[in-house]
Amino acid sequence: MSQTYRSPWMTEELEMLRATARRFFEEEVAPKADKFRKQHGIDRDVWEKAGELGLLCMSIPEQYGGMGATIAHEVVVMEEQARICDTTFGFIPGALNSPGFFHGTATHEQLLKWMPDIAAGKKMIAVAITEPDAGTDVKALRTTARREGDEYVLNGNKIFCTLGQQADMVLVAARTGGAGSGAKGISLFMVEKDKCPGFKVNKVLEKIGQNAMNTAEIFLEEARVPAENLIGGVEGKGFFQLMDVFTRERLSIGIVGIACAERAIELTVEHAKNRKMLGQTLWDFQNTKFELAECLTEARIGRVFIDTLIKDMVDGKPLQPNDAMMAKWWGSEKQCQIIDRCLQLFGGYGYMCEYPIAQLYMDARVAKIYGGSNETLKDVIARSM
Repeated sequence: MSQTYRSPWMTEELEMLRATARRFFEEEVAPKADKFRKQHGIDRDVWEKAGELGLLCMSIPEQYGGMGATIAHEVVVMEEQARICDTTFGFIPGALNSPGFFHGTATHEQLLKWMPDIAAGKKMIAVAITEPDAGTDVKALRTTARREGDEYVLNGNKIFCTLGQQADMVLVAARTGGAGSGAKGISLFMVEKDKCPGFKVNKVLEKIGQNAMNTAEIFLEEARVPAENLIGGVEGKGFFQLMDVFTRERLSIGIVGIACAERAIELTVEHAKNRKMLGQTLWDFQNTKFELAECLTEARIGRVFIDTLIKDMVDGKPLQPNDAMMAKWWGSEKQCQIIDRCLQLFGGYGYMCEYPIAQLYMDARVAKIYGGSNETLKDVIARSM
C-alpha cells in the first residue's frame, strides 16, 4: 500500500504477475462490475479469460492444470482485485478456495478428471457445506447420502452456497454415517449439475454486498451421483478433510481484509487532500490526519503479521491453523473498522454507491462471518492457551 513498505516475499516475477493481474481487472472486470452485480454473476467469457491468463488455480500443481505456483502468486491477485474495490470476479472462493477444497480432498484420479477444466476456466466449482441449522458447526449437518449399488443418493438442504447457481459442479458435504456419528459420519461428493436432476437451486439469495458472487439455497432431492464421485474414495473422512483446507481459506480472508483496508486508506487520503471545506482541505484538519494515521498503523500491523505467514509458506513451512484463524479474525475486523472510519471522512459521498469506498463497505461485512465466525475462531484459539 505504501511505498515505504514492501512485502518480503515480493520478487520481480511477482511484479510481472501484478502487472498482468492489474491489466485484467482494469480492462475485463472493473468496466463490467455493475452489470455483474445486477445479474448476480460474472460473464463466463471473462472467467475463461482469467483461465487463459493463468490467473485461476495458480497454486494447483501443473499435472492437474494449475501453475504450480506459491501462495504469493495468489496474494498478488487478491491485492489487485482489492485495488479496484471488487468482489465480482469471485477469486475467493471461486478461483482460490473452492478449487483448494477440491485439491485438498480428492484422489489423484479425481483431480485428473475435473481439475484441468476448473483451472482453465471452462468449469466453475462451488462448495456446499452450510445448512440452515448447521452453520459454523459442520459436525451437525443433516444432509444424508445413502449407498445404492454403484450410486449414492443425496437428500438435504444447503444454504449460503457461494456460486451455487453459476457453478457447473458442486462439492457437497453429506452424512454417510448414522444419527449420532458426528464428525466421523461426514463425506464429500462431487455433484455435476447437468448430470444430476435431483440437484436444484431453489433461489438466489439477496445480500447486502458481494452481489455478483451469487449465493444460493440448494435442495437435494434423491440426487444420484456415481459412487466414484465420493471424494477421496473413503466414507467418513469429509469433516477432517474440510478442517485441513479451512485453514488456508481463513488466511485468504485475512489477506483480502488487510488489502481492502489499505485500499480504503489510499482512497481516503486522495479524497481528503482534494476535498475543500471551510477554506481549507479536509486533509488540513488535525482529526483527519489522526484518524488516517491510526488506520494505517492498524493495517500495517495486520500486513506484517500476514506477510510473515506468507513468507513462511513460500519457504516451505506449514501454515498453522491457529495462525490462520488469528489472521482471519484480525484482518476481517480491521477491514470493517478501517473502511467504516474512512467512509466517515467521505461524508455523504461515502454513502453513494458510485463511490468505491461504499462498495468496499458493503462487501466487507460478511468477512467477519464466513470462513468461521470470528467469535467461534477466538474460542478455538483460546483452547490452545
